[in-house]
Amino acid sequence: MIEHIRKRDGRIVAFEPEKITLAINKAFLAEGEKDTDLAGKVSSEVVETIEDKFRGSIPGVEDVQDIVEEILIRNGCTGVARAYILYRQERTQVRQTKKLLRVERDELKLSVNAIRILERRYLLKDLQGKITETPADMFRRVARAIASIDQRYGEDVKRTEEDFYRIMSKLEFLPNSPTLMNAGTEPGQLSACFVLPVEDSLRDIFAALTNMALIHQSGGGTGFSFSRLRPAGDMVRSTMGVASGPVSFMGIFDKATEVIKQGGKRRGANMGVLRVDHPDIIEFITSKENEGSLDNFNISVGITDRFMEAAEKDMEYDLINPRTGKSTGKVRAKEVFDLIVTMAWRTGDPGLIFLDEINQRHPASHAGVIESTNPCGEIPLLPFESCNLGSINLSRMIKNGDIDWEKLGETTRLGVHFLDNVIDANRYPLEKTENISRNNRKIGLGVMGFAEMLAILQIPYDSEEAIRTAKRVMQFIREESVKRSVELGEKRGSFPNFTGSMWEKEYHSMRNATINTVAPTGTISMIANTSSGIEPIFALSFVRNVMGTQLLEVNPVFKRMAKDRGLYNTDIMIEIARTGTLKDIVDIPADIKRLFVTSLDIEPQWHVRMQAAFQKYVDNAVAKTVNLPAGATMDDIREIYMMAYKLKCKGITVYRYGSKNRQVLVIEGLRKEEEGLVAGPEYCGEPGGRECAL
Repeated sequence: MIEHIRKRDGRIVAFEPEKITLAINKAFLAEGEKDTDLAGKVSSEVVETIEDKFRGSIPGVEDVQDIVEEILIRNGCTGVARAYILYRQERTQVRQTKKLLRVERDELKLSVNAIRILERRYLLKDLQGKITETPADMFRRVARAIASIDQRYGEDVKRTEEDFYRIMSKLEFLPNSPTLMNAGTEPGQLSACFVLPVEDSLRDIFAALTNMALIHQSGGGTGFSFSRLRPAGDMVRSTMGVASGPVSFMGIFDKATEVIKQGGKRRGANMGVLRVDHPDIIEFITSKENEGSLDNFNISVGITDRFMEAAEKDMEYDLINPRTGKSTGKVRAKEVFDLIVTMAWRTGDPGLIFLDEINQRHPASHAGVIESTNPCGEIPLLPFESCNLGSINLSRMIKNGDIDWEKLGETTRLGVHFLDNVIDANRYPLEKTENISRNNRKIGLGVMGFAEMLAILQIPYDSEEAIRTAKRVMQFIREESVKRSVELGEKRGSFPNFTGSMWEKEYHSMRNATINTVAPTGTISMIANTSSGIEPIFALSFVRNVMGTQLLEVNPVFKRMAKDRGLYNTDIMIEIARTGTLKDIVDIPADIKRLFVTSLDIEPQWHVRMQAAFQKYVDNAVAKTVNLPAGATMDDIREIYMMAYKLKCKGITVYRYGSKNRQVLVIEGLRKEEEGLVAGPEYCGEPGGRECAL
C-alpha cells in the first residue's frame, strides 16, 4: 500500500486516495458528465496503477496527475481528460505566478490577485524592498499586536491571538488596510477614517492642511467640511481684501494630496462637503465638471431637511454667509437639486450627505455636531475624530446551504473585540484625534461578500427575498455587536462620553459610541476573494485598476457553480469577460442568468432599497454606489436621490458607467491573444499608451 506522496515543494505527506476521487469527480462535473459509476471505476484504476507502479517508493504529485490523465483517456473519457488537463494548466499558472511574486509556499491558498495586492501594498519589506513576511506572517503579526491589548484588562492574550489569527487567515474577517499594514510596526497608525475641521482663518486652513498630510502619510483618509469658510468675494478684514472661497482652498488640499502617498502604500483620499445653503454651493457642485479637477476628492453636498422640502415644493431657500450667519439671497431649491443631478449624471459627483438624518441618529450627539464623513461616506465623524473598521466575509458564513448563524455570531463578537482593541493599540498622528477617539471609542464592524452569500443561497440580488435576507443578517449582526460592546463596557468601562448619550437610556454600560457600518471594502475584499461590501457583483469577469496594476477577476462563486453545472470553459469565460454579464450569452441557462444578475443589470431602486435595508441596523452609515449603465438618464438619478432621502439613508452616491475616462472597474475592451486576455490602452490607465497583458 502507498502511504505517502511527495508534494511539489518536497514535503512528504500522507497519501489520501479520496482526494484523487474528488478531483476526478470534479472533472466529470465540469464536462457535464454524471456517470458516477464510471468516475468511481476510473478512480479505482488510478489508485491500483499508482500502487503497482510505485511499490516500495514514494510518488510525486505530478506522477499521480499523469496517471489520472492516462487512465481517463484509456477509458474513453476524452472530454473529462481535457477538463482535467485544463485544470492542471490553470493551477500550474497560479503556482508560477505566485513564484514570480515571491510567494512560493502559500499556506493560506490565496488567489493570485490577493497575492499581488499583498505583495505590493501590505507585506513588510526591508530597506532594499525585499519582502520579509508571508501572508500568514502578516496575519500573525496583526493578531499578536491587537491581542496584546487584552493583557491590560487581565484577559487571555494567547487565546485571543489565536482567535484573531484564525478569523483573518480563514478570510472570515479582515480589518481596514492601515491595521493590516501597520499593526506591530513602528508607524502603528491603524485607523482608516478621519475628519478634520476647517475653520475660517488662514492659520486654521493651513493647520488643517498640515494635519491632512500627517494623516495621509500614516495611511488614513480624511474628510472635511468647508462650510465654515466665508464665500468668494466676501470681505477679509485683516487685509481689507476679498476671500477666494472654499473651492479655491479645496484645490490646495487636492494638490497636497497628489504629492503625498499614504505611507507610500495608499493613494491619498479625501471627502469634501459643503452645506447646500452656503453661498458658493453652485461653484462647489460644478467643481469637478472638468475631469482632472479635484481628482483626490470625493465631493458631497451637505443636504438639510429644509432644502429637500423646498425642492419637493419648488420653493426658494436662503443662502447663509457662515461668517455673519445672515442670508445673502434666495435661490430655487429645485434648480439647485437639478444641477446636482446633472453633474452627478455627467461626472459621478457630487453625492449627497443627509446632515439632519446623521445628527438625529448620532448616539453621542451631545458630544458635538457632525458636518462631514470619511472619504467613502460610511463613517460620519465629529471634528478630529477617527474610526477603525473591519468587515465580516458573509460568503464564508454559509453551512449546508443556509446561513451559519452560530459562526456569524462568533465572528461578530470577535470582530467587536478586535476593533475595540485597535483603539488602544493605535498610535494616533494627532493628539486631538487621540483624545476624542478615546472619548467616544467608535468602531465600524461591517460586512463584505453579501452578493456572493445571496448567490450561494440561490437568491437573486434584485428580489424581495434578498431585501429580507439583508435585514435578517444585519439585524443579527447588530444585536450581537451591541451585546458584545455591553459586555466589554462592563469589563473594561464604557466610553467616557457614555453619560448623556443615547445608549445611557437603554443600557447600563457600552464600550463604543458607534459599533456598525458598511464600508466599500475595496482591496480587503480582493484579499478575501469576495464581492465588495453590500454591492451587487459588479461583473462576473472584469478588469480592476489598482494603483496602475490591472487585475483580471472572475467571480469565484460563479466559477464554482459553472463548473458544477458543466458550463465552465475558456471560450465562455472570454465571452463573459467582454461584457461582464451573462445576459446575452445563449449557452447559459435562464436560472443561472437570473441568479447572477450583475450591478449594471439591476434596476436603480434595488440598489437604494438594499442600502436602506442595511442602514436600518447600522448606527454609522452605509457606503454604497448605485452603479448605472451608460444609458441611464438624469431622471433615473433624480429618483435615486429622492428615494434615498425618503428611505432614511445617510448619504447616496451614483456612478454612470463610462462617465469618466479613468475608472476603477472596467468590463470591456478585452480580447483573446496567445498570451491570454489583453486590455486595450484605454483600460490600462494610460490613454494612448501601451497595452496590458492580464
